[in-house]
Amino acid sequence: MYTLYYAPGAASLVVHWLLIELGAEHELKKVDLQAGEQRSAEYLKLNPNGVVPTLIVDGDPVAECAALVLLMAERHADAGLAPAPGSAARATYLQWTLHLANTLQPAFRTWFYPAEAAGEVHADLAKAAAQRRIEQVFVGVDAHLRQHGPHFCGEQLTALDFYATMLMRWSRNMPKPATEWPALAALAARMKARPSFKLLYESEGLTEWA
Repeated sequence: MYTLYYAPGAASLVVHWLLIELGAEHELKKVDLQAGEQRSAEYLKLNPNGVVPTLIVDGDPVAECAALVLLMAERHADAGLAPAPGSAARATYLQWTLHLANTLQPAFRTWFYPAEAAGEVHADLAKAAAQRRIEQVFVGVDAHLRQHGPHFCGEQLTALDFYATMLMRWSRNMPKPATEWPALAALAARMKARPSFKLLYESEGLTEWA
């Protein structure tokens, strides 16, 4: 059984979603980010970076959102949420997963916490730069989906589609959310129609972007 340390709507959301989608036995441990529980000595023993998610796998803590996305698909290979190793689709899957992890997710961090990146004096500039970066990535993803969709790997649904949907959700209150791009909007609608998404929202008590 897995144990997931999570916060509603945070980067742990995609791991929680995959656990539900895969039917993997798990328990949840909520981390109150507003109260600073992620910085407690107890939690830092599990995740020295003081962030969520942390997933206990076979008794050991594993962190990093994108790594957990890849790991869950690998550990539950019978679900078919990752292309076969060595295939062309596998290259696409890995390329886009790492691209989103290295570009889009960090840009959202800056968007939500601009002073953390640039200090209070330059927070507005940092936020504007993050917005440009996020929209630039959405342009590229939309172009890929229009040419190769409906999912990142064509007809095959993969764990990457779950990851991308979580990141699209984070843009819901931005001046130009992900759903302004047609192919992204179509992917989001398709993913939100999955029964696992409804169960995820009920479990985390979420209502926005349902």
